[in-house]
Amino acid sequence: MRTGVPGLPTPHPLVDQLPAVYVEQDFVRRFLGALDDVLAPVLLTIDNLPAHLDPRSAPDDFLAWLAQWVAVEPPGDSTVERRRETVRGAVARHARRGTLGGLADVVRLVTGTEPEITESGGTAWSTSPLTALPGSTRPRVTIRVRETAGRPVDRALLEERIGAEVPAHVAFTLEILPPAGGAGGAAS
Repeated sequence: MRTGVPGLPTPHPLVDQLPAVYVEQDFVRRFLGALDDVLAPVLLTIDNLPAHLDPRSAPDDFLAWLAQWVAVEPPGDSTVERRRETVRGAVARHARRGTLGGLADVVRLVTGTEPEITESGGTAWSTSPLTALPGSTRPRVTIRVRETAGRPVDRALLEERIGAEVPAHVAFTLEILPPAGGAGGAAS
């Protein structure tokens, strides 16, 4: 929540805007000084609006607001740098949504590891209507993610994000593999 900042200097003092006849009056100087204290955070925010709207330089408390603007939900327990990265790349990820590359981006963001993704695939082109679609089964995608030592994968969160990423007609299977050279992890 944004609040006043004690002692914040105003970039545009109101007393400097007055005709000389009013500058010498003590009441006017004190009154305008009080207004300057109230307006300084507003003026400085407006002057720095581009920096507030850029995820690389926005204040930490603005990141959640910016995330809503670009329709992403950064993991709440992640570092500020990771939340900034999530918001910064959101528009590009939306452009790739529903593609193999877009799915890989989402899995990388959630897990921090490179996924192995296989899909049943199949495309067709025909000049005649009602041509049968390729393949005889429902399209599927299989995502394999290898856990890293000391950083388990949150299966529920990952399944939620994958479900939002893959097209509605595509089924998916998530396999979480144990860390390389170690035990642990779960697969399904």
